[in-house]
Amino acid sequence: MNVLATVLAIDAGNSRIKWGFADGSGWLRRAWLDTADAARIIVSNVAGERIRDAIAQALATCNVAPIWVKSRAEQCGVRSGYADPAQLGSDRWAGLIAAWKLYGRAGRACVVVNAGTTMTVDALTGEGVFLGGVIVPGLDLMHTSLSGGTAQLSVQQGAFYYFPDNTADAIMSGAVNALAGAIDRMRGYMEETGQGAPLVVLSGGVAALLKPRLNAAVELVDNLVLEGLLEIAKQQA
Repeated sequence: MNVLATVLAIDAGNSRIKWGFADGSGWLRRAWLDTADAARIIVSNVAGERIRDAIAQALATCNVAPIWVKSRAEQCGVRSGYADPAQLGSDRWAGLIAAWKLYGRAGRACVVVNAGTTMTVDALTGEGVFLGGVIVPGLDLMHTSLSGGTAQLSVQQGAFYYFPDNTADAIMSGAVNALAGAIDRMRGYMEETGQGAPLVVLSGGVAALLKPRLNAAVELVDNLVLEGLLEIAKQQA
């Protein structure tokens, strides 16, 4: 029996472009837009060449060349402090641009966090300069690394507690504390270097879990990368 993998289906017709996102249980979401309105397709891909090729093939019938975002030295008001700006992941770059658009333009420094498979924690000054950032394993990676690297710790569903009294909760609480600690550390470094009290701009799958654990002003954004891609597309229009 074949199990259907997650699929993005695109039907690009003369009048409408229909798309749907499905898994083995059925459609998760479906929508459409007029073909004439498909003036911009913009993509951030950090999943490798195979995924890039699959996306390009799926979009081939749209008759619109996609914009493949690459990090730059400067774009949309953000300046990169990376030693080689092109090496920064396009998702991190888009997230920085989104944070600048939403909050940084008011002159406030931001700690820009995307908490997904990995968690990135990036420092953005109130002048729009990306100082640098860190990458740490995300929640699931921490779980699986403990399971694979130790004989007695298996991956079980746990919950966060201040004082965990069982192994599953101890693993979950340790992972959450580690992630929150990385964010708080970056805030501290920015304060020490004269950036005031940075705002934490938090996005990603475990963002809501992390927010209560942070000793900072926090703004949750549903998807920073998409917000940044929209801003880049507007600039290039």
